[in-house]
Amino acid sequence: MGRRLLVMGAGTAAGENLVRSLRGGDPTLLIAGAHDDRFILKTSSADHRYLLPRLGRPNAAGVLRGLVEREGIDLVIPTSDADVRELSRVRDLLGGRCFLPEDTVIRACQDKFALTTRLREAGLPSPETYAVTALDRIEELFAMFGGRSPLWCRPRTGTSARGGGAVRDPEEARRWILVWEAMRGIPPADFTLSEYLSGREILCQSLWRNGTLILANTFERLACFGADGVPSGVTSPSSLAKTIVEPSVVELCRAAVLAVAPAASGAFSIDVKEGEDGRPHITEINAGRLFMAMTAFDRVLKHNMSLTYVRLGLGELVDLRDEYDAVEGYYLVRDLDALPSVFHADEFFEGISAPRGEGG
Repeated sequence: MGRRLLVMGAGTAAGENLVRSLRGGDPTLLIAGAHDDRFILKTSSADHRYLLPRLGRPNAAGVLRGLVEREGIDLVIPTSDADVRELSRVRDLLGGRCFLPEDTVIRACQDKFALTTRLREAGLPSPETYAVTALDRIEELFAMFGGRSPLWCRPRTGTSARGGGAVRDPEEARRWILVWEAMRGIPPADFTLSEYLSGREILCQSLWRNGTLILANTFERLACFGADGVPSGVTSPSSLAKTIVEPSVVELCRAAVLAVAPAASGAFSIDVKEGEDGRPHITEINAGRLFMAMTAFDRVLKHNMSLTYVRLGLGELVDLRDEYDAVEGYYLVRDLDALPSVFHADEFFEGISAPRGEGG
């Protein structure tokens, strides 16, 4: 391809996973990386590294535009919701060098309460959710769930399950919200209460162009990264995940994306959670970016999703349509300060012995 890319969030897990996947798909790509933190940026494996002011600050858009034009960047790729939001805001300044959904779609998806409301109005399964407008109304909200407990309490916006936790009664919910307000400045009116879903967590990545699904893949999150270090025991980054074949989930995700973006273009990464009865519900849609770690699976799937995203973003011919790239039996293993590893289930016993104590 010989194209020049700029990966935002260079040096972060999401940025470096993406760089590795793109290099594995096309070694001819020139991949530049950008970050506003020089210490994080220093660790990046990008071909060129650029220290930029954080998007949203004065003059940041102008600096980014100057870099893009000077270095001949063909496509700017976000790796976080913050990148997506800010790149969407300045997309016109970048002369079409972003592959993003419409700005209204991005804003709707980044507000989890607005998203679940819209999906439920469209008749799609999404957790029953109510906004916490005031702390003294929490009893009313619990009553609306008909005595179900626990409920899931979380902010309307944010990533990595920040501020989310199971609460069993109104007083516990109130204490949970007040802790986050005191520690992180999240006001009570930013929280929601929703039904608690206890089943499997399924992740679906998808690429779209002009309302047509181009490519999708699916995974199951088996363990959360850093779960022991947060009060709720729940985070969204995966420490262990596996490939799964779930065509019905893909169809649900297709309907969800089209409900919020009939002319969808770009990446849509969807979080799905099953209830006790196994019924899947859409809990989040990350519009505009791929998942932080699932790009590591590109090496074992038929199609490299990261590279396909780039080709679509550059307007190249991609001979795919409604392609569900699914395979069973591959696992992703991640830990701090270690590269993500992908193994087939059959490989887990290779080179490993399990000594037995005396007496068997």
